[in-house]
Amino acid sequence: MNSARYWAVVPAAGVGKRMASAIPKQYLPLAGVLVIEQTLQRLLSHPKIETVFVALSEQDGWWPDTSFADDARVMRVAGGAERCHSVLNALDALSVVAAEEDWVLVHDAARPCLRLTDLDRLINQTSSHAVGGLLGIPVRDTMKRSDRSAQVTGTVPREQLWHAFTPQMFRLGPLRSALKQALDNGELVTDEASAMELAGLRPLMVEGHADNIKITRPEDLALAAFFLQQQ
Repeated sequence: MNSARYWAVVPAAGVGKRMASAIPKQYLPLAGVLVIEQTLQRLLSHPKIETVFVALSEQDGWWPDTSFADDARVMRVAGGAERCHSVLNALDALSVVAAEEDWVLVHDAARPCLRLTDLDRLINQTSSHAVGGLLGIPVRDTMKRSDRSAQVTGTVPREQLWHAFTPQMFRLGPLRSALKQALDNGELVTDEASAMELAGLRPLMVEGHADNIKITRPEDLALAAFFLQQQ
């Protein structure tokens, strides 16, 4: 197990409808480069990560113009209808060159502010865990549950609640099996930890920094630019 290698998967086949942009959010400019270029640079700057598998839509016409399109450390694979399909496609491609016990770090293309220190912490703490784990931060605000009309139905205790971030790091074999099982059961899981949980496993939460935001709405670009400048 000590000889396990480390790989990364970046699902980037989405169009980001909430951004209200004609260009997918991963190709929007951020601090002088594109969002996806910021993200890939963060992952590739870590010495343990060998290759990043990027899952892209077959209709993606923006990727060839990025600075990583011809990078030998980046492999393009076909994306899917949902994030979980894209990740599974990438894992299938990765399984050709990687071992079942190798670690895979799945990271959102639209999280360009990942800190190297957080990446280090995730790898160091999770590599000795039986299941794997993910970055996140403990919930600090009061949590409310509402009905479909946005009326409050109750207050949820925030103790031991976390905001789940990425990367999420699991061994290739178990993660691939868990995702396949989830999809076979009709579960379109929104993150990898959910698939592992459905398989009866308990991932480790690793505390990171709150600036590891996911760009979802137009105002997030300005916030991400601010965080990058502060970092």
